Amino acid sequence: MLNLERLRTLDALARHGSVSGAAEGLHITTSAVSQQMSKLEREVGQQLLAKNGRGVRLTDAGRLLAEHAARILSQVELAQADLEAQRGQVAGELRISAFPTAARGLFPLALPGLRAEHPALRVRSCELEPERGISGVIRGDLDLAVVLDWYNKPMPVPDGLAKASVLDDPADVALPVGHRLAGREEVDLAEFAEDEWITWGEGEFCHEWLMFTLRSKGIEPRIAHRAAETHTQLNLVAAGLGVCIAPLLGRHPMPDGVVTVPLKQRVRRHVYVVWRADADRRPSIRAAVRALQSAAERVGGDGAQ
Repeated sequence: MLNLERLRTLDALARHGSVSGAAEGLHITTSAVSQQMSKLEREVGQQLLAKNGRGVRLTDAGRLLAEHAARILSQVELAQADLEAQRGQVAGELRISAFPTAARGLFPLALPGLRAEHPALRVRSCELEPERGISGVIRGDLDLAVVLDWYNKPMPVPDGLAKASVLDDPADVALPVGHRLAGREEVDLAEFAEDEWITWGEGEFCHEWLMFTLRSKGIEPRIAHRAAETHTQLNLVAAGLGVCIAPLLGRHPMPDGVVTVPLKQRVRRHVYVVWRADADRRPSIRAAVRALQSAAERVGGDGAQ
């Protein structure tokens, strides 16, 4: 009889590609991973791991069993979801991530109500950029991730994930009060060709979107400062160090010395939540999605579509 926890360890090794990655994903030690794999090899009577430089790789038998393990674990997830649905109880643990402004703008509104309505549900939250949140859901490290894409740059949702809209989040340009365009009713991105920009970190999805959008208008961006958090960016704007894109979600309170002006392009980012499709019937998933959508209605924007 194959042990489910050992199959889970093998699945984590296949997905993460290393013992340390599997240990981190499973929240156990690397020695525990090695012990589980040694026991699994004895159970099946075949070598599942082979040395590969300073690391390990799956053998042919290991890859074959890992494919079966992924299917078995998916079926277990479906069974658990069906049992939860049959009981109709919102209980257990729910692990959820959000990108920083969503964590700031939505979690304080959504999570207290979720806890009050469902006291048997334990929610664990963290901040993660969209790509890492999606990866966490795929790996099984997270149950839900609040992610985003932009009106002109969608983020593909991998197969096997379900999603629900949370809100459409309008974004303006944030300017120092003394900026030449600060008094305008609306502006065009092309008018900022000579301005210095304050943007997100290199490689982050929102930063790549800004580069893509400005370059599509023939503007080579002049990046002066980088900051992951919207409020850090806005304080740099207040100091007169550049301009930035300021989505509505997580923007307030606005620091003194900053004004926002709408863009003619009506820039928006679409905020949504993703989870594994095989967990679709879990009442806790549905309850969390409803709580996030309710919080979005209180924040503003255009609400779930």
